[in-house]
Amino acid sequence: MSSRDVIGIAQTGTGKTAAFALPILHYLAAHARPATRKSCRVLVLSPTRELSGQILESFRTYGRHLQIRTALAIGGVSMSGQVRALLNGVDVLVATPGRLIDLVQSNGLRFNQVECLVLDEADRMLDMGFIRDIRKIVAKLPVHRQTLMFSATMPRAISELAAQMLRDPIKVAVAPTAATADRIEQRLIRVERAAKPAVLIDLLRRENVDRALIFTRTKHGADKVVRGLVGAGIAAHAIHGNKSQNQRQSVLAAFRNGATRILVATDIAARGIDVDGISHVINFDLPNVPETYVHRIGRTARAGAQGVDSGERPTRSHTADRVAQQKKYHRPIAFRSAAEAKAAPSRRRRAR
Repeated sequence: MSSRDVIGIAQTGTGKTAAFALPILHYLAAHARPATRKSCRVLVLSPTRELSGQILESFRTYGRHLQIRTALAIGGVSMSGQVRALLNGVDVLVATPGRLIDLVQSNGLRFNQVECLVLDEADRMLDMGFIRDIRKIVAKLPVHRQTLMFSATMPRAISELAAQMLRDPIKVAVAPTAATADRIEQRLIRVERAAKPAVLIDLLRRENVDRALIFTRTKHGADKVVRGLVGAGIAAHAIHGNKSQNQRQSVLAAFRNGATRILVATDIAARGIDVDGISHVINFDLPNVPETYVHRIGRTARAGAQGVDSGERPTRSHTADRVAQQKKYHRPIAFRSAAEAKAAPSRRRRAR
């Protein structure tokens, strides 16, 4: 609200969206002015279509009693509707980098009225290869603006980007970098690769699952897990980059309203997708780096709830060892073999 640049670092589920949306809405309400054609006053960039849609919904929910004009610019859908939405100008534009550049190149959007830039999930944008696009976008923005950068982790590349883009920023760290959520019970199951599907099915049948989010490393792997679960009589759906935007939105909507209780995903869903009532996160495939593990399990135990994370680990896994041993991952991980997992009594604790 004082127009200072900000770097915000916080683990998943701590309310980063509200932290920037509410002050921005306050500023827009206090400094209302007519919109300028093909322009926006606030530009919010996020790495994925789903997260962008969620951020826009947060702005609309928080600002429902204000006369705030908003728009969404994401890939996977027709650009013509987005061009029409921007024609008379908006206050807040939430976008993914690729579609934003398309709009600028087609003369559907101008940057000359941008007063505030928000980069959400900056480390995820780095992971997805968007940094070049970010630099290209920032180079076209007004020099005199406020820039807010939010990230769950702060790798060196993001620190260097922040040093180039932000002016004397205030740094706000809500929790230690890459710390796991304190209210998550973590379990790691040692299992041979070929036995993982059977162990997963047994786990889902034995646990008292409200909603479960299962992560795989590949799109093909996600579809394969879904086929195995459906074949065992467990309803499940997949979400990944090969699904159309309509399919992804439909599956996420069903997961949010409880029509779908088991969602299998690649890391496209690992950041920022805030779905209430996820009681279990299962790492069918462990990620390559420990930081991604933190973001995955952050889908449960959000906003003060409790949750359970189970990881299915091959008998030898360097990633699992790094996750368990790094000091910054301060919550203990219970190791079990597949046999021990099957012998354990069914858990009745629910994520509330």
